Amino acid sequence: MSHKGAEHHEHAAEHHENAAEHHREAAKHHETGDHEKAAHHALLAHGHALHAAEHAAEAAKHHVEQHA
Repeated sequence: MSHKGAEHHEHAAEHHENAAEHHREAAKHHETGDHEKAAHHALLAHGHALHAAEHAAEAAKHHVEQHA
């Protein structure tokens, strides 16, 4: 795999990890009834998930270019 493809995999993993942390924070705030903070962290988690998906797609594109 190309260096660029590997970078996309690393970035995707980092975004997935960040999304998981924000989901955990959202759950904590939801449990305490602070729905505004819960929603904030849920939105951040969603944004990280979108970035992760974009990086995963770019990694797949690089793979296809290497093996087409």
